[in-house]
Amino acid sequence: MGYYDEYSQERYRGQKGKRGGYFLASLAGAIIGAIIVILALPALSNQGVLPYTVSPNQNTATETNKTNQQKVIKQPISYDVTTDITKAVDKTGDTVVGINNIQSTSFWSDEANAEEPSGTGSGVIYKKEGNKAFVVTNHHVVEGATKLEVTMSDGTKIPAKLLGSDIWTDLAVLEIDASKVKKVAEFGNSDSLKMGETVIAIGNPLGATFSGSVTQGIISGLKRTIPVDIDQNGVVDWQSEVLQTDAAINPGNSGGALINMAGQVIGINSMKIAQQAVEGIGLSIPINSAKPIIDDLEKFGTVKRPYMGVDLKSVEEIPAYYQEEALKLPRDVNYGVALRQVVPNSPAAQAGLKELDVIVEMDGEKINDVIDLRKHLYQKKKIGDKMSIKFYRDGKQKETTLTLTGEKLQ
Repeated sequence: MGYYDEYSQERYRGQKGKRGGYFLASLAGAIIGAIIVILALPALSNQGVLPYTVSPNQNTATETNKTNQQKVIKQPISYDVTTDITKAVDKTGDTVVGINNIQSTSFWSDEANAEEPSGTGSGVIYKKEGNKAFVVTNHHVVEGATKLEVTMSDGTKIPAKLLGSDIWTDLAVLEIDASKVKKVAEFGNSDSLKMGETVIAIGNPLGATFSGSVTQGIISGLKRTIPVDIDQNGVVDWQSEVLQTDAAINPGNSGGALINMAGQVIGINSMKIAQQAVEGIGLSIPINSAKPIIDDLEKFGTVKRPYMGVDLKSVEEIPAYYQEEALKLPRDVNYGVALRQVVPNSPAAQAGLKELDVIVEMDGEKINDVIDLRKHLYQKKKIGDKMSIKFYRDGKQKETTLTLTGEKLQ
């Protein structure tokens, strides 16, 4: 028992000594290991052994490449892409529709009364009244159609009725069933537009494939005048006043909307200058000019314009010999409008005008040619107005006054 106690105590002292040695050895080893790791870290990092280091409280990680450059790996971020442009398109986009011009095929067709699409364009739903909705488009979009069909923004096709069309302003109005119409466009004020103002064109370029296309641009020009040959005889019959924009307008965009940043329609897209050397010249009918035409077409099926009852030809188109011999104009008068015919009982006839008379002035305004006469008559006068006229007959200047009526165009 005593031996055991003595032996146990001796063994305990021996083990205690060994434990102290172990502890010192372990501590020394830990210190040496830490020093080795600290010295080795830069080398390991340069060799790409340590690929990622992550900092707490951060959503990004840093990647170290072989050139010791760090690449930040970002977590996905969601963006709000709502802008003035997207808001404007959301407001008006669904009011722009496709127009299908369907025409009868020739009698050589195998099927009796066969019909097929002849062309496509765009239109704008501008009014909803009861079970009817009204669409404005271009005259050239609906010209020659035996049937018309409107394609809504969701692809629904609705038969359309042509209420009226005006070749001079290139506008037309259609009527459709309103049951599928959820939105109508708001008209803005085209007279308040500024050069450089941002605008958006919405339409169906090249037909259904690109329906509802949106293009952005600016107002490039105000009150541009474009010569128009109505009867395609090589002689300019009219000067259309249009807006110029660099927003892309392509075939099929005709009749679509040109809108401002408030989503208001400020123009009806009509044409573009299509020449190889020309880029970015689109033309749109100002909505302020279009409104009275739209109203007349919707209510009457035609535009109520004043009527004189004459057949016209610009003096500048007449050879100088006939200006002097037939019209008997003084040599210093090489402008004006010659009357080739005066309709019996018309306002012109009742005012005493005759064939070969040459009108040179209306209401004190010089008349250079047929376009000047038409612009004065259609834009400044109304049915029932009186109009003073100065004209030459047999080399002498005369004056008369006529009262305008509402008949057909000059």
